[in-house]
Amino acid sequence: MTTEIKCLNAANGQDWQMYNGDCVEIMRQLPSRSIDLALFSPPFANVYTYSDSQRDMGNVDSEAHFAEGYRFAARELYRLTRPGRICAVHCKQTIRYKGAHGRAGWHDFRGDLIRVHEEEGWQYASEFVLWTDPVVEQRKTNNMRLLYSQVRKDSSFSGAGMPEYVLIFRKWAEDGEEDFVKPVPHTHEQFPLEQWQRWASPVWMDVQHTDTLNVQAAREDADEKHMCPLSLDVINRLCVLYSNPGEVCLSPFGGVGSEGVGCLRNGRKFVGIELKPSYFERARHNLEQVERQTKQPRLF
Repeated sequence: MTTEIKCLNAANGQDWQMYNGDCVEIMRQLPSRSIDLALFSPPFANVYTYSDSQRDMGNVDSEAHFAEGYRFAARELYRLTRPGRICAVHCKQTIRYKGAHGRAGWHDFRGDLIRVHEEEGWQYASEFVLWTDPVVEQRKTNNMRLLYSQVRKDSSFSGAGMPEYVLIFRKWAEDGEEDFVKPVPHTHEQFPLEQWQRWASPVWMDVQHTDTLNVQAAREDADEKHMCPLSLDVINRLCVLYSNPGEVCLSPFGGVGSEGVGCLRNGRKFVGIELKPSYFERARHNLEQVERQTKQPRLF
């Protein structure tokens, strides 16, 4: 994309562009039907505090208020995406606490995202459930529902570990848009049957959740909780499944550049947007580094 974008800061390489600013304002400046795949992990409503900016969609007091702001992003994503292509959204449910909400439990944040996307024109097409280890979750959160001592004491308070999801939304071509549709084919050599049978499973049991970029360098003292980057393993699968080499992928919540790194490693082009300056700078560093690695000549 050669359009000059008004933003707080910008960086680019041969196959990538990264913008620092409000994702909705920046997406409004991008040309329609210019994105072949959107993939990202949005702020999980009021679960994490990424920044103190009023433009941060995570700085809300309820899931309903998050949905109001997120709607503008879903609308722009629909306009930007090529007809017939995919928007892949990584998410998980959110927690309700007795002190803050009156009752402890879960909120259907996944359902909120589905409803907003469908109201903005997207078709909820599929989803992948990412298996997570309840033992690891218990150690991180010490949530009573996962404690074995709670099972022995009163198992009516016990419950399952919280999985993650990748929601798949499709933009169907409208009348007159058929010429913009471009398939994503695969050969048997590139994509063996055995691989498809594994990836077609509704539950991905073999995701490498620890295969992520380091976010510690981007963390600031004022952060309440640092961001949780999307697994590079998941990004790789989404790139291969839903885009062709050389095509343009977008992450409006670019973070430290996880989606960009995965896209470049798979021979795709990348456009990322990130509101927080420290995350933007870390994304710039990560994208420059992976570009140097992918452009280096091989000795053998």
